[in-house]
Amino acid sequence: MKSLLASLALTTALTVPGLALARPVTLTTTLNAYGGDGAYLALYVTDATGAYVGSLWMAGGKSKYYEHLSDWYRATGGDPAQINGITGASVGAGRTLEITLDLADALFDAGYTLHVDAAVEEMRDSPNEVAVPLTSAGAGTAVRGRRYVASFSYAM
Repeated sequence: MKSLLASLALTTALTVPGLALARPVTLTTTLNAYGGDGAYLALYVTDATGAYVGSLWMAGGKSKYYEHLSDWYRATGGDPAQINGITGASVGAGRTLEITLDLADALFDAGYTLHVDAAVEEMRDSPNEVAVPLTSAGAGTAVRGRRYVASFSYAM
């Protein structure tokens, strides 16, 4: 029961803070051709104080590797319930991950930041690979990552 309430609270925080409306937002992450295995990616949101709000997507299905997504892992304690039902395959070098999610309008222009942590087997981990403020003006603007992400953008 406690897990169900926590999941409901998390879902509500990401989709309807303040009972706001939600809109479809497409997140596009294109990786560099770095020459290694597929990347694990954690996409998550923090508030204006840097506190973890919730996970949006996890690319990579083996939980034993989640600890390499160190900022996400530290924020969640590695709790797999944070990503239950929001996972997909790891993303190959040079490939693009495109997902569309309903995000609450209240997340935009209110100090929230979307983060992407990245990790590749046998290569360096890249916590906070991308960190972009969620703003209406930032929609459609591509930003470069620090190591594995060639570009990341979101569109509303």
